Amino acid sequence: MRKMLGAVALACLLAGTAQAAEPRDVVGRIADQIADRYFDAAKGAKLAAELKAEAAKGDYDRYAAPLDLAQALTVRLKPQDSHFQVVWSASPPPPPGPRRPSADEAEAERRQNYGFRGVERLPGNIAVVNMGYFAHFEGGEGPAKDAADAVMALTANADAVVFDLRDNGGGSPAMVGYLVGHFVPEGADVYNTFKSRGPDRYERPPAPPKTGRRLEQPVFVLVSGRTASAAESFSYTLQSAKRATIVGEASAGGANPGGMAPVGDGFAVFVSGGSPVNPITKKNWEGSGVVPDVAVPVGQALAKAEQLALAKVVATTASPFVKTDAQWALEALGPAAPVKALGDYAGAYGARSVAVQDGRLMVAQGRRPPLALKPVGADVFAVEGTAIPIRVSFDRDAGGKITGMVQTTSSGQATRFARGS
Repeated sequence: MRKMLGAVALACLLAGTAQAAEPRDVVGRIADQIADRYFDAAKGAKLAAELKAEAAKGDYDRYAAPLDLAQALTVRLKPQDSHFQVVWSASPPPPPGPRRPSADEAEAERRQNYGFRGVERLPGNIAVVNMGYFAHFEGGEGPAKDAADAVMALTANADAVVFDLRDNGGGSPAMVGYLVGHFVPEGADVYNTFKSRGPDRYERPPAPPKTGRRLEQPVFVLVSGRTASAAESFSYTLQSAKRATIVGEASAGGANPGGMAPVGDGFAVFVSGGSPVNPITKKNWEGSGVVPDVAVPVGQALAKAEQLALAKVVATTASPFVKTDAQWALEALGPAAPVKALGDYAGAYGARSVAVQDGRLMVAQGRRPPLALKPVGADVFAVEGTAIPIRVSFDRDAGGKITGMVQTTSSGQATRFARGS
């Protein structure tokens, strides 16, 4: 009971402290931080004056609860710069400026694999890198860079690479520069310059790519309205350099980085301290977001990028094997060819059996999970769910009766199974 009363007393104390903060005073302190820190001094001073005038008129007096005041100010400021955000917490915020991550923060980053959620290899040798955020590292070394090097090593032999940033909220310019550096020549003038009240900062790579440069490897980047900040910078930089095709929906439109500035009474405001300028476009993506080269609903972006990547490989490769491999994978993604009677193909073919299940043709062998056959031509089917493209074709005799099944890999290796054997 004593512990419960103590908890209630603490809650009342915190509530009383929050209520004691006068909205006009809080708005005034937030306005001062904007005037002092915003990268555009003239715009910052104008916005700060507007906030103070609104507070003097009593526009914010009705927000007695601190969270309501923080939300109202965020809504007021967002249209001016999408990075603006006012927050409130009962715990004191960390001081502004660079700081070392705590042990818990470092462990959280390790558990999130420094933003790299996974690498997948799709049929046709297309690599997909799923990233949740861009982790920071300094001096060209660190566990975040090691994770990036491991991922880039896994994608080095792919015929094309897709970066899935549809759920990536941003992160560090250092990781942006390092990953971009894999796809452009050394010394290429493609990196953003961050303009601020102080010296310019740059998004250049902090180290050369460990796995080498891929100047010919096709690159595709998936974006959505949740793609923000550093993830937008990565997309915009590669797009402006004509080194990537952007697929999906327009990104969030938050270009200007900065940091949280505490103002007291549990409040803090995120103020943009810089604004990127791309050397090619001479502008950035603030407000508009990164506009896709190929606009599709976000849920269809990966499938579309896969098709585009395979078509690119088919059109550019000089290798007959690679062309066949990519062509088969591409056709397997397309619409199914018409089939008059799936039941005609059902039967036993050596150790394999073919059956119609739920309107689809399935092939099974022993205890192996059955695989679906997708019609792509006359008596020709793509095998779905395999790591490499495989085709199955059916032979017919002079009377049109199916006599056998031939399984062929894209490398040309073929095996025939007589029907009923």
